[in-house]
Amino acid sequence: MKKIVVLTGAGMSAESGISTFRDAGGLWEGHDVTEVASPEGWAANQELVLDFYNQRRKNLLSVNPNPGHEALVALEASYDVTIVTQNIDNLHERAGSQKIVHLHGELLKVRSTGDPSLIYEWKEDLNTGDLCEKGHQLRPHIVWFGEAVPMIERAVELCAYADILMIIGTSMAVYPAASLIRYVPQHIPKYIIDPNIPEINRIPHLVKVPEKASTGVPKIVQELVNNP
Repeated sequence: MKKIVVLTGAGMSAESGISTFRDAGGLWEGHDVTEVASPEGWAANQELVLDFYNQRRKNLLSVNPNPGHEALVALEASYDVTIVTQNIDNLHERAGSQKIVHLHGELLKVRSTGDPSLIYEWKEDLNTGDLCEKGHQLRPHIVWFGEAVPMIERAVELCAYADILMIIGTSMAVYPAASLIRYVPQHIPKYIIDPNIPEINRIPHLVKVPEKASTGVPKIVQELVNNP
């Protein structure tokens, strides 16, 4: 069975009602990203960071997968599909996709500030004083700017053995995720689906689909299912 790697970004979930940093004029829900998504921001104002992610968590629990998420599930009948997502939501899981690699963490999980291996499922508000079993403050299980991306090596490995690559809803401006297209075999088909196709130079066999995820993804999925 051929292997498809799907790289998804913020545009994948925007139509479900999840705000994107790219569309917010450099602000994320009114905050400079360094205030709420960096170790420095956490050190400077822990309460602000916790409140920010509490609001994002509530938002996530109020929205649903869109037709783009749902279309990707249909690929699994014909292909070995792995989704590598930059998104911190769980909409791929809720749509029914089976294999998902979260590059930037997961909003519905938290981890210990003293022992990063202690990770917990979390759907409620996270507050100062919420501690792990070893007595350390819990923090969002998010990869912030300036932090290492633990799953990038797994993503590179997947890309190296892909038969098809799909890129959906990403500006290809956030590294190291943006570099993944350089690791797939040059001869394989590559699809990029986004209303604003980013500048990607010297990439052979690249099909550009200038549409939103909800319309562009079902079209390409149908094409791939009909011509496996």
